[in-house]
Amino acid sequence: RYSTRDLFIGRNEEMSIIKPASYKDPKLQNLISVLIDWINDELAYQRIIVKDLEADLYDGQVLQKLIEKLTSQKIESPEVTQSEDGQKQKLGIVLDKANTVLGHARWSQQKWSVESIHSKNLVAILHLLVSLARHYRAPVRLPEHVTVEVLIAQKQSDGKIKHRTVLEEITSSYDDVGMRCERDAFDALFDHAPDKLQVVKNSLMTFVNKHLNKLHLEVTELESQLHDGVYLTLLMGLLEGFFVPLYFFHQTPQEFEQKVHNVGFAFQLMQDVGLAKPKA
Repeated sequence: RYSTRDLFIGRNEEMSIIKPASYKDPKLQNLISVLIDWINDELAYQRIIVKDLEADLYDGQVLQKLIEKLTSQKIESPEVTQSEDGQKQKLGIVLDKANTVLGHARWSQQKWSVESIHSKNLVAILHLLVSLARHYRAPVRLPEHVTVEVLIAQKQSDGKIKHRTVLEEITSSYDDVGMRCERDAFDALFDHAPDKLQVVKNSLMTFVNKHLNKLHLEVTELESQLHDGVYLTLLMGLLEGFFVPLYFFHQTPQEFEQKVHNVGFAFQLMQDVGLAKPKA
């Protein structure tokens, strides 16, 4: 089953397969089980039950429902289709939405693609699901440091198959995951002193306005005025004493993608000045 001689590969094309011993690794099987349970919990209201990640997610149907649930936004895509081209078209629309909400630029190198997901590449599917779980702070604990040995086969121009083995990291440590199991001061505030939340918000607003007032700007509500990344970007420049060229971000963002770009840019500025990667 795993012999490279049996792979149907076009010339100069690649195909990757998880090595059998690696596939049986208890940590990998645990990760798969946790992700399946998470998806089923998210989609329980639609009575959707996932049993196998490769078989159930490759055509984009379940992925669409999952991303719609996570984003609370409807994805406009073609109806259910059995044709390969139709499935890939739908999957492409769904993955574009996933990449947008994850803040991945269209031109950046992704660990998943229409071809890899549709060909039931488990590594690509796992990378996508782990990224979504991390981004939306899924209430699950993913096993740490899950790695798999992947056999990559490539058919050369002379028809011979060349193969190599690579070690693929699927999950890392929880330090940069930002799951709900990583509780911080704000989690404690919500749990034990929700009445103090407004006091904290007012203090933060005073701090923000102290600096934004230098640009004759003012914030009256944190949630609605910081969500598009404009004030966050300007605030970083004010706090660190540098000028942010206006063409680096969208000054009056209207589209969701523009707002995501701005917030991602502000987060990058935070990391550039030595702050920890934001968990938001």
